[in-house]
Amino acid sequence: MKCSVYALAGLLGLAACNPQSSSTTQQTAPTVAPAVPVSSSPGTSYQVYRLLLPGQVDSLTLHLVTAPRSFEATSTAGRFGSYYGPDGHPYALQGLPSPAADSVVLFEISPEKAIDPNGNSLYWRLRRQPGRADLAGTVGGQPVRLRLVQPAAGALTFAVRYFADSVVAYPRQPKSPVGHLSLQALVPASGPTELREALTISILRDLRRDSIDGIPTTTLPALYKQQRQEFFKTYHEDAADSRLTPADTAGIGAYAPGLNYEDQTATYVLCRQPNLLSLAFFHYEFRGGAHGTYATTGASYDLRTSHRLRYADIFQPAAARQLPALLGRAVRPLVGLKPDEPLDKQLLVNAMPVTHNVFLTTGGVVFIYQPYEIASYAQGEVRVFLPLSELRPLLREGLPLPEPASVAAQ
Repeated sequence: MKCSVYALAGLLGLAACNPQSSSTTQQTAPTVAPAVPVSSSPGTSYQVYRLLLPGQVDSLTLHLVTAPRSFEATSTAGRFGSYYGPDGHPYALQGLPSPAADSVVLFEISPEKAIDPNGNSLYWRLRRQPGRADLAGTVGGQPVRLRLVQPAAGALTFAVRYFADSVVAYPRQPKSPVGHLSLQALVPASGPTELREALTISILRDLRRDSIDGIPTTTLPALYKQQRQEFFKTYHEDAADSRLTPADTAGIGAYAPGLNYEDQTATYVLCRQPNLLSLAFFHYEFRGGAHGTYATTGASYDLRTSHRLRYADIFQPAAARQLPALLGRAVRPLVGLKPDEPLDKQLLVNAMPVTHNVFLTTGGVVFIYQPYEIASYAQGEVRVFLPLSELRPLLREGLPLPEPASVAAQ
């Protein structure tokens, strides 16, 4: 992967929780400098666990990212987990608030894991073990133990960096609305220097939501600084336009809650293997109205080359003609349709479009459809998994995937 490589310390920055201390590295000629150790921001972590789910015969790997709890207007608890079964099918977990500091409560958000058709979720109720980093508890009421996996010497590792700030609409008024902004990013902390630096640049571009490669990169503190400036500017302008007169507020004693803006960006691990890394870039925004908007973008990276694998890097051109039928069959059980029922009985489409928002796992490809793309907001994001057994004739050669007979338990 050809790219301008800046000193790793400049790309990541040393400030995390204090936005006023964020600094920007000048984009000058490439420099060579010793790698500065990168640690996670206070209150954050990325941990990997091995476990055996009740009723299963193959052990699994759970990737768990923890960050400070989201703002009060949302229910996110600051934890996101993912794991994939022996067939490479990925599943997602989200955290719930817990009064105990050593307690970890997660629930399944993948429709395939719903306990019943009404969507009652499967809960993971875990507790950190005294004097150890392991977790133990129950999954679906059955006992389970999670063993913390320590990275091998020289392996690629990640730190969690977290930035946040808030702005008051009317500082001199009681009960003023407040706008909140946060940015949580996974950044390479150790591993081969060339891979670490190139992957850092790719992740920063995806955090910025660049749609193509080659756009000059920035630093993480500079990216947050830019987002903060834009958020504060828009918020102050909207607050000025929405200012109420004393007569307007005399009877209600507060301003409309529509100005309680939120803008959240977060990064999670979806799949990780020696040659393959897939991340989720999540963005939530509330700017007034009935509800906020959110979207997840999947991104896969070939760790042999540090190359970002987009749709065109994964699929042959002819795949676009065959994928709609495969996607149509796979999406029906996810939305409660029988094999012979039309898609528009539950969805906004009568044939599945081929989204380019995809990511790889060791067992296949996941297609992410954001709210309103094929379904209503109430139905949420729709993720469709297609296994390698169906996709191999449609894929490009040389992808960081196992051979047909070697898909092992993950």
